[in-house]
Amino acid sequence: MSMMTELTYSSYNSKKETGMVGLRNQGATCYLNSLLQSLFFTNAFRKAVYQIPTEDEANKKNSAWTLQRLFYSLQTCETPVSTSELTESFGWKSRVIFEQQDVQELSRLLMEKLEVQMKGTPAELALPNLFVGKAKTYISCINVDYESSRIEDFWDIQLSVKGNKTLDDSFKSYINVEIMDGENKYDAGSSHGLQDARKGVIFESFPPVLHLHLQRYEYDFNRDAMMKINDRHEFPEEFDASPYLSADADRSEPWEYKLFGVLVHSGDLNAGHYYAFLRPTKDGHFYKFDDDKVIRATNKETLEENFGGEYANGAGMRQPYTRNYSTKRSMNAYMLVYIRKSRIDDVLVNVGNEDVPAHLAKQVDEERSEAIRRKKEREEQHLYMNIAVVSDDSFREHHGFDLMSTDLDPGDPALPTTYRVRRTMKVGEFTQLVAEDKGLDVERVRLWAMVNRQNKTVRPDQPLRDPEDTVETAAFKLSSRAAPFKVYAEVREPGSDGKVVWPETQGPNASVLVILKHFDPVTQTLSGVGHVFVKKQSKVSELAGPILQMMNWPAGTSFSLYEEIKPSMIDQLKPKQTFQASEIQDGDIICFQRTQSESELGPNVLYKDARQYYDYLLNRVMIKFAPVKPESDDSTFTLALSRKMSYNQFSAKVGEYLKVDPTHLRFAPVATTTGNPKPFIRRNVAHNLSQILTTQYSAYGNSGQRNDALYYEILETSLSEYETKKLIKITWLPEGIIKEVYCCPGLLFIVPFYFCLGACANIYYFIQQPFELLVPKQGNVTDILQGLQQKANLDNEVMQNVRVFEAHYSKMQKELTDKFGVAGIMDTISLYAEPIPEDEQNMKEGDFRINAFNFDKEPNREHGIPFKFVVKPGEKFIDTKERLSKRTGIRGKQFEKIKFAVVSRAMYSNPTYLEDGTPYPLLKRTSLKKTANTI
Repeated sequence: MSMMTELTYSSYNSKKETGMVGLRNQGATCYLNSLLQSLFFTNAFRKAVYQIPTEDEANKKNSAWTLQRLFYSLQTCETPVSTSELTESFGWKSRVIFEQQDVQELSRLLMEKLEVQMKGTPAELALPNLFVGKAKTYISCINVDYESSRIEDFWDIQLSVKGNKTLDDSFKSYINVEIMDGENKYDAGSSHGLQDARKGVIFESFPPVLHLHLQRYEYDFNRDAMMKINDRHEFPEEFDASPYLSADADRSEPWEYKLFGVLVHSGDLNAGHYYAFLRPTKDGHFYKFDDDKVIRATNKETLEENFGGEYANGAGMRQPYTRNYSTKRSMNAYMLVYIRKSRIDDVLVNVGNEDVPAHLAKQVDEERSEAIRRKKEREEQHLYMNIAVVSDDSFREHHGFDLMSTDLDPGDPALPTTYRVRRTMKVGEFTQLVAEDKGLDVERVRLWAMVNRQNKTVRPDQPLRDPEDTVETAAFKLSSRAAPFKVYAEVREPGSDGKVVWPETQGPNASVLVILKHFDPVTQTLSGVGHVFVKKQSKVSELAGPILQMMNWPAGTSFSLYEEIKPSMIDQLKPKQTFQASEIQDGDIICFQRTQSESELGPNVLYKDARQYYDYLLNRVMIKFAPVKPESDDSTFTLALSRKMSYNQFSAKVGEYLKVDPTHLRFAPVATTTGNPKPFIRRNVAHNLSQILTTQYSAYGNSGQRNDALYYEILETSLSEYETKKLIKITWLPEGIIKEVYCCPGLLFIVPFYFCLGACANIYYFIQQPFELLVPKQGNVTDILQGLQQKANLDNEVMQNVRVFEAHYSKMQKELTDKFGVAGIMDTISLYAEPIPEDEQNMKEGDFRINAFNFDKEPNREHGIPFKFVVKPGEKFIDTKERLSKRTGIRGKQFEKIKFAVVSRAMYSNPTYLEDGTPYPLLKRTSLKKTANTI
């Protein structure tokens, strides 16, 4: 780089100069790029990655598959390769991509992922055989024969830079022996007691590929921050690792290592850049891999300039990323890659395209070819133009305004056929192409230029008369310049003599091209039919012959005619007027509708004439309907409705789809932010669908709602009757509170004053859904009980002694009498009904009732269902617990996990926990009176 000018660097071709390509930087992924290049040129690793089976999991979430693609691209591409697929497979978001990560941690995570995916494959042991060594951690007694040790695998070694001038110094520091004596003696067990000992780490073996991480960062207590260490630290091109091995290590093969990679960081902890110097071949040169550039490097650039330390001239230089002056180099090595000299041939094994999985190479090559094709297409785009061809075949499949629509799904038969042709193609040649595509003789096809009219419709305007014009010239002369070129393909049948005669479209009484559509009120469809030619001076009624023939209707069939001027203007034509008087010109659309009686149409026809249906098309909107309470996957559906539909009309459409009486449906808007139902819409015949869906209609209180979706609910009764009643949700508790309780680990119940049940660990109960009852708004609790009896199928005997009570925040509020009006029951409370327990019905003198609730650790963390409980003064608490078990329905080991306490009603009071075998004096009638006897 130092020998290149800025111009030559920007135009530098790595592949041409070095035969290798770089990796594109996504923002701050230079650290990843340097590591990936290092692993790529560890050929045995690359070969092992190719051996991972990915054919059945070829997707972007599979990191092995994305790494295979990345390596194959590095192996075969001519330009820098993107790492975005790989980072996406890691699950990285864009925020992570712009943050520098720890290279050692990243390397280990990648190895772990790959090791899992290599299990059971030919490459299962490839990674450990390449990167794993063994180290022994030991404590050895000096004066007795006793040693404690363990041997562990390592994937890399972290070596300290601070205080160590060379790599050898760092290794010696790593295996330095600590003497444990004095107060720090080692406990050698009962047989030897406290002993002087040596404590340290020694290596048993090193891997063929040795990754050394130089600790260039440490915590500075004075600055209270992590700081980079730029001290000089020399590392050799070759070194002997045997001095760092234990005496028992295998020395049958030399432990000499040769440098093949130097990963460098330039800058400081907060800002900087990563790049790598790698030796791709056994005896080759080093190359600098700096993101997308690969440049040959010298040994001095690789070693000397990355030792760190002071600059040679001592004057100091501005750091390139922090812009601060320093006498120390900011660029220095942070990771070294050495390969054992005796294993170099095994590690740098030749990897060719034959090692790449066939399915992967095929897919990548196809994608590359497609990318080249698209690039060529973009480069040649100025030479080509697109022409959309509308035919009678596509028109007959069209059911909307004009002759065509461009917002349909690909493959829809109503879409015009688009041709991409050279701008220099002659009109005659293009006509030949269209005819051949349709299997017709070219003499039978005539093309009409379509134009965008001022009323924003698109219609055929005039034929392409000069076959020698280029298509570009024809489009320039006859079509709208701002819009893509569209043509209508007119197809004509030959005459009796086999010749095709085209109607003359010029002159005072020339033929006019009229496009015909048919509206069928029974099926509620508008469809293209075809085209006819009429004389300007002919009467509109003369269309009867062609229409009857096209539709195969009997003679005398009457019908109405409408001109489709634009979507918002549909005029009925007068049969006795001429086409010229009716201002009919080439490309105009006339819609016809057969005259039918009311009985023929039937009662369910919504749009009885073409004008009404066109108005529907103009106001058509797709509305998604979903049930308030989902019952099945197909309960959500979408309907095409008109914004002008009244409440009754769109309700009828939904009822027709659901096959339910529309009077038994009600609807709720959808909240924009949460997607939850908002308050139900009140039925108002004066409001249409547009008003209901529009947030400005504050009468519904529905600001912030979606304008393309509604929730629906199927009612048991009609909506009009429903609106005279109040919805009551009540939970029936036939066996204590067990039917409704859901307890998580470590919950507390308490017994009153607030008598509370506590500490349910791992107890899970079925949660019973409340019954929904419709009760007259003027009704009372008696009506609720009658509805509950019917819904829950309860007999009369059970209903003789039933209590109804309100709860709020899991605390009992009040017990409701039979005459209590439902209008006074708030929607925010929980309503419960239960049989009154026998001990309440048979209370003895001195007994009294208290309210009980459940809490989790703190009394203000209530949960579950509260209940009434009878207190018997003087009773031991162990006997009370037995009654509590029966009252709540919780038994056995689950009940044993519960704690009990008395809680005063006073705010912030602490619970007083109760023990077995003792009475609970706090629950006296007098004290309860003072605390209002509530939980």
